[in-house]
Amino acid sequence: MFNNLSDRITASLKGLRGHGRLTEADVDKTIREIRRALLDADVAVSVVREFTGRVRERALGEEVSKALNPAQQVVKIVNDELVEVLGGATGDLRFAKNPPTVIMLAGLQGAGKTTLAGKLAKWMKSEGHTPMLVAADLQRPNAVTQLQVVGERAGVPVFAPEPGNGVGDPVLVAMNGVSTAQFQQHDVVIVDTAGRLGIDEEMMEQARNIRDAVTPDETLFVVDAMIGQDAARVAEAFRDGVGFTGVVLSKLDGDARGGAALSITGVTQRPILFASTGESLEDFERFHPDRMANRILDMGDVLTLIEQAEKAFDQEEAEKAAAKLASGEDFTLDDFLSQMQQLKSMGNIKKMLGMLPNMGQYREALDNFDEGEIGKVEAIIRSMTPEERNNPKVLNGSRRNRIAKGSGTSVQQINQLLERFKQAQTMMRSMGKGMSGGGAPGMPGGPGMGMGKKSRGKQAPQKQVKKSKSKNPAKAAREQAEAAKKAAAGGGAGGQGGSAFGAGAGGGAQQAGQPDASDFDPKQLPPEMQKLLGGK
Repeated sequence: MFNNLSDRITASLKGLRGHGRLTEADVDKTIREIRRALLDADVAVSVVREFTGRVRERALGEEVSKALNPAQQVVKIVNDELVEVLGGATGDLRFAKNPPTVIMLAGLQGAGKTTLAGKLAKWMKSEGHTPMLVAADLQRPNAVTQLQVVGERAGVPVFAPEPGNGVGDPVLVAMNGVSTAQFQQHDVVIVDTAGRLGIDEEMMEQARNIRDAVTPDETLFVVDAMIGQDAARVAEAFRDGVGFTGVVLSKLDGDARGGAALSITGVTQRPILFASTGESLEDFERFHPDRMANRILDMGDVLTLIEQAEKAFDQEEAEKAAAKLASGEDFTLDDFLSQMQQLKSMGNIKKMLGMLPNMGQYREALDNFDEGEIGKVEAIIRSMTPEERNNPKVLNGSRRNRIAKGSGTSVQQINQLLERFKQAQTMMRSMGKGMSGGGAPGMPGGPGMGMGKKSRGKQAPQKQVKKSKSKNPAKAAREQAEAAKKAAAGGGAGGQGGSAFGAGAGGGAQQAGQPDASDFDPKQLPPEMQKLLGGK
C-alpha cells in the first residue's frame, strides 16, 4: 500500500546525500517534495501541514547544523516524525480486572468488521485467551452466517441466537452474549456490530445503545485503509458520535495510497492497535508505529520478519537439522523440501521479502514473483524416489523425464531446481557449525543471523586493516584496498552503505535491540532467493 509513498519520500531524501552542509534551500526543496508525496497519498491536509512544519523546524535547527552527517540527521528527523504521526509508542489493549474483557467493533459497512472479528479472536486465542464472538450485526444480509463461518475457521465459539437479516434486537443479543461468556468462563468477548453505507444518526444511535448496554473495555473503530482522506472525516464522526479507544486498519494489503494510516491518529488522537494485512485469518498483526515508519522509508521491518519466522519454524525440526549438519551429514532434497515448506508456512513470501531493508529496488521483481513456483518444487521432489532425493547424482536423462511427467513440469525446470539445490547444499556444508550456534535453518547466509564462520563471536568489524599475505604485488594491492574499504564501512561515523540514506541512517530512531536495517544490501540474499527475485 505504501509503495508509491515510500518511493517518493526516499527519492526526495536521496537528494540530500553528499551534502557536507545543508542550506535552507536544500531543506525547503526536500520538504516540498515530501509534502507533495503525502498529499498525493491522500493524507489529511492538516496532518501534512503539521508534519512538514515540525520536520522543517527541526531540520533547520542545531541538531542538523552541528551533525557530522546532516543528510542522515534529516532522515532520522523524518523517521521520528513519521513515528509520531502514526501514534508514537505501540498501543496495548486494556483488559478487564474481572473477566470477561468486552471488545466492541464499530465502523462503516464494507470495512471488514466481521472478518476482522474472526482474525482478532484467532489472535487472542494464540495469546492464550479464550475468546467468544457475539453476532450483534442483525441487519446486513447473512452477517450472522458469515460470523459463524469465520468463527468456525478460527476455532472460536459464536453466540448467535438470532438469524439476523433484519430479525432480532442487537442490544439484547449483545447483553446476553456477554452474560453467556461470563457463565461459560470466556475471558474475552468480541461484539460484531452493524455498519452502514454512510454515516447516519440511526447507526450511531444503535452503536451507542450497544455500548451503553455492555460497557466495553475497548471500542475499536475498524476503518478501511483504502478510503483515503475520507477516513479522517469518518473517524471524527465515530469519535464524536460513539467514541472509540483504538483503531484497527483493514485491507492494508491493498493497492490504494494509504493516507488513512497516516491521518487517523493525527486527527482523532487515538492509537492504531492492529492491522489486517491480507485475506487469511493469519494476516493480522499488532501495529507498531516505529516499524511502519521504517517500512515507509524502505528500512525494512526485520523485527516483524523475525517474529513470523519464530512462529513458523519448528524448533524441534530446527534442532534436528542443526545436529545433522554439525555431525557432517549431507544436506538432501528432503531437507531442501522441508526448508521450503517452513518458508511457505511463514505466509505471503512477497510480503515477507518486502520486509527486508532496501527492497524498493526489487519491487518490480517482487510484483512479478510467482509463489506457485514453490508448489512446483514440492511436486518435483515428491515425484522422486528416496534414493534420488538422497543422491541427486543418479538423476540421468530418463529419470528426469519420468519426474517431469510425474510432476507436470519440464526437464528444464528440474535442471533449474537441481542447480539451486546444489548452491544451497554448498552453503549448508560451509555453515554446519554456525547452524548449531543458533542460526535459522532455511535462511542460509542471511544478514545478521550469525551463521557464517566470519561472523561468529564478533560484535563489530575490526577497524585495523590487515596486510595481505600474497606475494603477488597486484593481488596484494587489491586485497589491501578491499580490506581498507571494509574497515571504512565498519567505522560507523559518516559511513555510507548501500542504503539510500547511508549506513546508520535513522539509526537513532530505532528501538533498542533492533538490527540496523540501513546496512543491509539485498544482494546479500542467498543465491536461490535472488534467482526467485529474477536473477538480480
